[in-house]
Amino acid sequence: MDSATSDRATLSSTADNGLKIVVVGGFGVGKTTMVRSVSEIRPLNTEETMTRAGEAVDDLAGVHAKTSTTVAFDFGRITLDERSVLYLFGAPGQERFWFLWDRLFAGTLGAVVLVDTRRLADSWYAIDRLEHHGTPFIVACNDFGGPLHSEQQIREALDLSEDVPLVECDARDRSSSKYVLITLVEHLAALSAARLQATETAAPAAAAPEAALAAAGPTPEPAP
Repeated sequence: MDSATSDRATLSSTADNGLKIVVVGGFGVGKTTMVRSVSEIRPLNTEETMTRAGEAVDDLAGVHAKTSTTVAFDFGRITLDERSVLYLFGAPGQERFWFLWDRLFAGTLGAVVLVDTRRLADSWYAIDRLEHHGTPFIVACNDFGGPLHSEQQIREALDLSEDVPLVECDARDRSSSKYVLITLVEHLAALSAARLQATETAAPAAAAPEAALAAAGPTPEPAP
């Protein structure tokens, strides 16, 4: 198991604001690759070599060349500024490791659902669990050179609402992976702004009846 520490970047002593994002998706969609490509440190990987013992439980359809698999999680880091650090966790894709997901989702700001458009059904569970937890997410289609699908076709196949961002990416490319994360952060900021606006709108509406009563003056006492 590879658990090498960083040899490229030292965390600043002023960093005191940790932000967490999870990358999820089906088996072999490129989660480990994305964390590895975008992390400023040498990522922690929990990859093990696939053996014949796993042939009965791991569906290799579409990923026949895959020789290793994540058995716990991937971990990477990106420094945003002197105080804020983004921590990336890549979740294992096989069904036998899904029990780890709920713990990985704890404290998560949002998630990236990475999909292989050749195997869209493999991402249904990830979307279902995120919706169950109320975790905001975006969907990123990793480029495996498969047949092209329109955005509407992908949304329909994943039962994805129009307010969930859908982007294309190449998880091997650092700039492409950064674009995915930026899209997620922008989505989270938009959701936060919408909630704040809704709260500010609701507050005056709730105060309106009280204001009306105050303007009307004291309630007259009944005549004897």
